Amino acid sequence: MADPNAVTNQAPPLDGVNFFTQDVGLGDALRPYADLQKDPGLVQIGELAGSPEALSQALPANQNPPVLRTHDRYGNRVDEVDFHPAWHWLMEKAVGFGLQAAPWTSSQPSPHLTRAAGFYVWSQVEPGHGCPISMTYAAVPALRADERLAAEWVPQLASTEYDVRRLPAAAKRGVLAGMGMTEKQGGSDVRANQTTATPSGDGYLLNGHKWFCSAPQVDVFLVLAQAPDGLSCFVVPRVLADGNRNTFALQRLKDKLGNRSNASSEVEFHNTIGHRLGDEGAGVRTIIEMVAATRLDCVLGSAALQRRALVEAVWHTKHRAAFGGLLADKPAMQNVLADLAIESEAATALAMRLAAAMDASVAGDERAAAFRRIALPLAKFWVSKRTSFMVAEALECLGGNGFVEESGLPLLFRESPLNSIWEGSGNVNALDVLRALRRPESLEAWLLEVGAAQGADHRLDAAVHDVLQALSDIEGAEAGARRLAAKMALCLQASLLVQHSTPAVADAFVGSRLAGDWGGVFGTLARTTPFQEIVERTIG
Repeated sequence: MADPNAVTNQAPPLDGVNFFTQDVGLGDALRPYADLQKDPGLVQIGELAGSPEALSQALPANQNPPVLRTHDRYGNRVDEVDFHPAWHWLMEKAVGFGLQAAPWTSSQPSPHLTRAAGFYVWSQVEPGHGCPISMTYAAVPALRADERLAAEWVPQLASTEYDVRRLPAAAKRGVLAGMGMTEKQGGSDVRANQTTATPSGDGYLLNGHKWFCSAPQVDVFLVLAQAPDGLSCFVVPRVLADGNRNTFALQRLKDKLGNRSNASSEVEFHNTIGHRLGDEGAGVRTIIEMVAATRLDCVLGSAALQRRALVEAVWHTKHRAAFGGLLADKPAMQNVLADLAIESEAATALAMRLAAAMDASVAGDERAAAFRRIALPLAKFWVSKRTSFMVAEALECLGGNGFVEESGLPLLFRESPLNSIWEGSGNVNALDVLRALRRPESLEAWLLEVGAAQGADHRLDAAVHDVLQALSDIEGAEAGARRLAAKMALCLQASLLVQHSTPAVADAFVGSRLAGDWGGVFGTLARTTPFQEIVERTIG
């Protein structure tokens, strides 16, 4: 009689995989811009990310979400958020790797590309804690609008020490940043904000609310408020230089679909002290670089979710037998896995191209800046949108096991819609593409990018031609903005794969996504596709 307690035909734990060195698609995506394959920091991140220790932190951090503590035992207002130890472990590692603001003060070559690769790899462990890491990274370019404020905050933001003590920034080993932009009545329309900022001494007093305040436990926030001359940006510290707490009333934490390890809050300001960043009335212009940086992290985070889901699907099917053989050897499953793989590689290639453009634009390259202006909303729109569909398909590869919390796939699935909402929903980004296209240099940058692969694949050339045809009516294009953004993003991805990936991946992607030889759901690639060759790249 069979032993009912014996465990057979189950995939072993996913460990011993270096999430950096064994990611062939990531290697292809990085190679055109920098030789990072043996970068010691990235190798270390990849090794830890694939370790049992790291993989054991994700579920506890999400199963034990943050808890709001508004008052102490005596009734004093404290407005603190308590986290599970797993959260602090994840944060300490991310900050220690320099994934927050370290690239801004680095003298190493390609610091933003290196950071992007690390953020992509480490986000595969647990995505929620990436929020304060991303906010801190994005705060630096905005702070540079004021030399004094930048000098005060940037060195601490760039520190690789994680310090949770509630002290003035000057007394801490390192600090983290958050932001408060949106309000109940406006959402993405920040010009409808009602929070006021009244000049007082050498600063301002803020009064109002924020409907979404990201990472309320951190040390400093960038906040939009209405000053006398219009919407302006303000630096709001949690603790003032004299050691007193700034007024920062946390009303509640959001009960979210996903991103449950991370705290998102509603906050009220009551004569809260802030320091103006940039000119009065120039709030949107001041935060525009912050938005660009966070949009980059939306693309990186989505690509990371895709990659982790893909690895889980391939790992499971390579170790699970059914109907007389391993699932990964079944032609129908091979088609699904190969389709998931090319989606993931295309997302990774575009994400790393954007990070390389960040390095170039920071160095003063105007063409790279023009490329970022149009490619960021394109990538944010498309890669984020594709992630939910892909994670759902990868979950299905595990069958009922994938629907169980212990597998980690439900965590990824709940997280998958977030980056499509954060920093502007799909419509906001698609319309931002139209605004960019009204600048000749943005369209020229897109054409130069896709033109680098001109003649290599006639199907890609035809797709680019279709885009140019669609652009003939740019003034009336709002209703078709999503369709246009999707096609332009696909052309960018295809161009990168044609130039830098293996022919099997490039041909399958172009044939399915641009030439119409695809059923619209995963697993409908052409029968002639070399499925196994593509899948074997997943865990190289």
